[in-house]
Amino acid sequence: MRRLMSAAVMAAFALPGVPAMADELRETALGLFATVPARVEQVRGAPVTAERVELGRKLFFEPRLSRSHVISCNTCHNLGTGGADNVPTSIGHGWQKGPRNSPTVYNAAFNVAQFWDGRAADLREQAKGPVQAGVEMNSTPERVVATLKSIPDYVAEFAGAFPGMADPVTFDNMALAIEAFETTLITPGARFDRFLGGDDAALDATERRGLQVFIDSGCAACHNGPNVGGQDYFPFGVVERPGAEVLPQGDKGRFAVTNTADDEYVFRAAPLRNVALTAPYFHSGQAWELEQAVAIMSTAQLGTEMTDEDVRAVTAFLHTLTGTPPVVTYPILPASTATTPRPE
Repeated sequence: MRRLMSAAVMAAFALPGVPAMADELRETALGLFATVPARVEQVRGAPVTAERVELGRKLFFEPRLSRSHVISCNTCHNLGTGGADNVPTSIGHGWQKGPRNSPTVYNAAFNVAQFWDGRAADLREQAKGPVQAGVEMNSTPERVVATLKSIPDYVAEFAGAFPGMADPVTFDNMALAIEAFETTLITPGARFDRFLGGDDAALDATERRGLQVFIDSGCAACHNGPNVGGQDYFPFGVVERPGAEVLPQGDKGRFAVTNTADDEYVFRAAPLRNVALTAPYFHSGQAWELEQAVAIMSTAQLGTEMTDEDVRAVTAFLHTLTGTPPVVTYPILPASTATTPRPE
């Protein structure tokens, strides 16, 4: 863990309008983080085509992928509310509550894996999960394919997005199209990115101080890379385990994937891009204020209680991670036909 800032450095950061040690701070930050790129050109070596993106955009908003014809990807990953749904746990099929807080879909392409426990290796695999989960969309691959094949416009669009295939309307291709669209859901241009690019004025004195505390206190040991997190797995409660309202005993995290004792209560480090937009926080969705989440992580993960001033500074820095989302037009979806499976 890095040495905490000296009193002199702390004082320098507190002086308004003085970019004290900005170059040194930027150099340190560049070794830990990265800017969000303007676009994703390829996925697993294959180009992201316009046809797949357009099809994926429609499928992302398509409620008929769910058994009820009510729930779409956008229901739990609402692009108008930070790419999440802003409730502790999502509401799924038959008003069931999901077990975990919905993570943001923005910048998800930069995570090492998907879901809090990393059970999906990529966005393609992730797209298949909620569609089949009984507590979420409660459908099946066969029902999804039957639905899509019953709609001539979709049949034509799948043929255009996956040319040369004898039968392009498949469950796998549905997931590939959604993945292609989700690679466009990135948010470049955050003030933090401008600071990394050399703009000293992009962060004020409090925000720079918050960045320094974020690095020196050890937050950046888990929350690093282009997404300021999402790159590895860590126990929740390294030093002091939070109470059951924040860390429910029945949810053992990555243990459910690996069945390894060391993975009990281990979760993927939350990506912090746009974190100011995605309350409530943690996999349990039990912290509604960002300052509260920072304070809990300080105690649980670092074994220290940040001062109120440091908590406010780190929170101010986290607000600089909010980028510019893409403009996404809600699609007009093709009509059902007589052979489209009816809602249940």
